[in-house]
Amino acid sequence: MTRARASGEPTAPDLLREILPGVSRSFALSLRVLPAPLRRPFGVTYLVARAADTIADTRALDPAERLAALRALRGALGDGTRAAPVLGGPARGQTPAEHTLLAHLPDVLAAYRALAPGDRERARRVLLTLTQAMAEALERFPPETADRVGALETRADLDRYTHMNAGCVGEFWTDMVVAHRPRCARWDVPAMRARGARFGQGLQLVNVLRDLPRDLRIGRCYLPRVELGALGLAPEDLLNPAALPRVRPLVDALVDEALTRLDEGRAYTLALPRRETRLRLASSWPLLIGLGTLARLRRAENLLDPTVTVKVPRGEVRSLLARSLVLVWFDRGLDAWIRRLAGVAGAR
Repeated sequence: MTRARASGEPTAPDLLREILPGVSRSFALSLRVLPAPLRRPFGVTYLVARAADTIADTRALDPAERLAALRALRGALGDGTRAAPVLGGPARGQTPAEHTLLAHLPDVLAAYRALAPGDRERARRVLLTLTQAMAEALERFPPETADRVGALETRADLDRYTHMNAGCVGEFWTDMVVAHRPRCARWDVPAMRARGARFGQGLQLVNVLRDLPRDLRIGRCYLPRVELGALGLAPEDLLNPAALPRVRPLVDALVDEALTRLDEGRAYTLALPRRETRLRLASSWPLLIGLGTLARLRRAENLLDPTVTVKVPRGEVRSLLARSLVLVWFDRGLDAWIRRLAGVAGAR
């Protein structure tokens, strides 16, 4: 760290500037565009969640040890006297940035505890939901080395999964915006929380489909077992890329559902006052990239191939972001553009 308090501990700005971009370039970009009062609480909350996710995924610990570390972290969120879980050195599969984040977990927790009381309580609620989802996944799915695939059972299980992993973030986002942006104080908060939750679920469905082949190879299938069975498939069958034509009807149905949820993101973005341009940009960027990704998932012929990542090319992302800087000011133009991108993703 280049700067620190007199105590030698990194400050929250240090953490957000020097650690966060290494663990998520896309979120770091969105964070920079947010209004200044929201950057620290959003950024610190993200770092805690990202550290928890790294703990949940580390191969250096068996699932029981990961669960214990997650529970210790959950305890530290509600009790200012509890220390962060102690973890070892770099683990297989961890990036250097992830190791740095875990090494600074005590500093991240100190930054979390230094948040304003209202922000800290909102952060605590969403972090408890996210870490509960991580714990449930460790309990549900087999260890990565077990050479078998576990699956969610029903569409209702998938709905719960997407809510606990991202829908709750839409609710948190709404609560923070209402607390910090007076122009949004007249929102129908329950309605906007529900819309934000569905928006988050749509983004998580995009992740489920994009990451399908890699998740399968660590023993996790988020496509419901019941619906796979109706197509004559078992989760293990999806390890064969040639199974794509047989599972395509379910993939198409989930793309359609993701589009329906992301349409809530369109309405959410347009409900932000036009003068809140920074909030509009931070809301529209994941929406635009999500729609572009869905269009590619709809047509991907190698969706089950673990060597291929379906994503929007970097140059196209830059083009989307640049165009959004102009259209963010105009409701009709922004609305028409988002609907056009959704139409491309919806076409079969």
